Amino acid sequence: MTTDASDEWKQWHEHRTEQVSEPYGPLALTGTYWLEDYPDGRIPAIPGNWTADEEAVVLTATEIDGLTVDGRPFSGRISLGADPGPVTGARVAAGQRRLVVLVREGVWGLREYDPGAPGRLAFRGIDATPHDPRWSVEGHFTPYAEHRTVRVENADGRHRGLGLGGVLAFTLDGQDLTLQVSVEEDGSLWAVFADATSGDSSYRFRFLRPPAPDAEGRTTVDFNRSLLPPCAFADHFICPFPPPGNTLGIAIEAGERTLL
Repeated sequence: MTTDASDEWKQWHEHRTEQVSEPYGPLALTGTYWLEDYPDGRIPAIPGNWTADEEAVVLTATEIDGLTVDGRPFSGRISLGADPGPVTGARVAAGQRRLVVLVREGVWGLREYDPGAPGRLAFRGIDATPHDPRWSVEGHFTPYAEHRTVRVENADGRHRGLGLGGVLAFTLDGQDLTLQVSVEEDGSLWAVFADATSGDSSYRFRFLRPPAPDAEGRTTVDFNRSLLPPCAFADHFICPFPPPGNTLGIAIEAGERTLL
């Protein structure tokens, strides 16, 4: 069983490395621009004019801007909603660059992904600790009676709401521990956590994505699959910092630690 788990972890790590280094993976992000910071609609190095109202982003461009929308050369004016899918499905492009429309708490923004980003070209891999079965334990999820939202600092210095659905309890190294977690649409859990290695031998915080709990609330808490947040790969992501109570007092020497 240990050998199988170790082999599965190796496959997971290889797949994860491939994912982050894809042409439009997180290493390709070269900018996040909030339109409220550009009242004239002109974003440096981004073609076109970009403004926003409550419902959409309005793009105005000419042929000289060299933009395409839905794969076709674009000139004129168009309203754009947030791009919901993968970066490769973004409606607007400028050559090989993809321009992704996003909205956070009513604030519209634009992200630029470039396969030629210096960070992507310099990528050498993810420093991750090999699988160790002691870091995988049973956990129990208890949902909150009502959905909660806490304001936490994000990597860009702004504070935003982080939705929390309940508490994940588990025992590790003889200590009873808990994490506040979000519940994803598929029922799986998501935790933003820090530990005694954070900012030292590991990135300043990490993500954990336990599978959906069963009918009794049981799930697996596997720190071997601790993830670096997107902002570890590019400075332009706005990852949330750990909510109150999610800084563990033990050293989680497992999972993804830093970039090589």
